[in-house]
Amino acid sequence: MAKGMKIIAWLSITITVVFLIIYQIKPLGVFYTIVITAGTVSYHFWMRLLVGGLFNKLMHNKADYNQKWFRVGKTEQKLYRFLKVKKWKKHFPTYDPSAFDKRKHSWCEIAQAMCQAELVHETIIILSFLPILASIWFGSVCVFVLTSLLSALFDAIFVVIQRYNRPRVLNLVKSECEKAAPEDFRPSH
Repeated sequence: MAKGMKIIAWLSITITVVFLIIYQIKPLGVFYTIVITAGTVSYHFWMRLLVGGLFNKLMHNKADYNQKWFRVGKTEQKLYRFLKVKKWKKHFPTYDPSAFDKRKHSWCEIAQAMCQAELVHETIIILSFLPILASIWFGSVCVFVLTSLLSALFDAIFVVIQRYNRPRVLNLVKSECEKAAPEDFRPSH
């Protein structure tokens, strides 16, 4: 998925620049529409790549899964069962599957990466609404609102997937810690 996102990001910015030049030479409405559309697509893809890269640079998949923000309550779990997340989550791509590979990482490391991924998608949700400001200069408020909303909803799906999976992974973390702890330090049941 990472390679595909980068290709789309570069392609969309190239289309934006090319059609902006063409529009300057021949100002037709169709070229203007292509510039705005490709520019918006470019923003959404570059923003995602930059946000993910920034979080990786700052956190290195070491988010503290014990923080209150990452706790998943019983009501939230009921919502995920109602939404049947278990059935559809496998149909969505993962940007970096190796970060969640149990052959390469402990469950603790996977839980940390999951929390960082959640933060990335939550940040992207907020930044998805920034293009609405472009409507000040370009008009078409409805188009910018719609694309921003769809973009935010898309990333909300990934937040839901991370939060749905977290309780199961934390149970595996607990089990992993109990196995690794010396006999004297294991919690009594």
